[in-house]
Amino acid sequence: MRISSLGQTVLATTIVALGIQGLIQGDFAAIWQPVPKSLPARDVLAYVCAFVLLGTGMGLLWQRIAAAAARVLLVYLLLWLLLLRLPDTFPAPTVLGSWYGCAETTVIMAAVWVLYAWLAPGLDRRRLHFATGDQGVRIARMFYGITLVFFGASHFIYLDLTTPLVPGWLPAHTFWAYFFGCTYIAAGMAVLARAYARLAVALSALQMGLFTLLVWVPLVAASHTSASNWHELVISWTLTASAWVMADSYRDVAWLAVRKR
Repeated sequence: MRISSLGQTVLATTIVALGIQGLIQGDFAAIWQPVPKSLPARDVLAYVCAFVLLGTGMGLLWQRIAAAAARVLLVYLLLWLLLLRLPDTFPAPTVLGSWYGCAETTVIMAAVWVLYAWLAPGLDRRRLHFATGDQGVRIARMFYGITLVFFGASHFIYLDLTTPLVPGWLPAHTFWAYFFGCTYIAAGMAVLARAYARLAVALSALQMGLFTLLVWVPLVAASHTSASNWHELVISWTLTASAWVMADSYRDVAWLAVRKR
């Protein structure tokens, strides 16, 4: 059984924190918002989801039940993506912004899929061989690569929203918005092409971590009562933790490896 060590621990503790946040607030954790107020039994579902996150997050920290926890969490994320995030795109499927919730959920799902692919017991590997082992990891990487390209494209399409987020002490804000858009796209293409993928994914994780540290932490510190800034900080850190797991999935791959399909 292969464990992602520190990456798994970081993501697991993040999932636990999201569960605790949901229980304390009596609402869906920030990473899942917005959830329609019209959702049937919304309050009950919020607590159920919080307990799922808390339980699976703690389970990922305990080796004996980590495989079961990863399986449950993966199913949870797939259902969330299909039943709540995908329908959000229906009113305007050609608008890039309508897919942002899908992309964020997909990054987390990809990381959990990697963990499940590694941890899946023998019975799962026989029955769900396409989703476990090396094949499962490849599928997870494909989803991750697609979302990186999406994140990069959004930097260009929503330049007016991205540029103001560049730290004030950096010159040429527009340049950095374009630059990081390009790096996201390049990293995503490297993952999909399986060329220099380890380096690309490691740099993408570093980039998300820098966004968390240099953009959202200062904004929260400057206006700690802003719910939207806290929301974005939680999302950014969760994506960083997920990217960390994706980087772990390349530990046995050379930094500059180019693989043929």
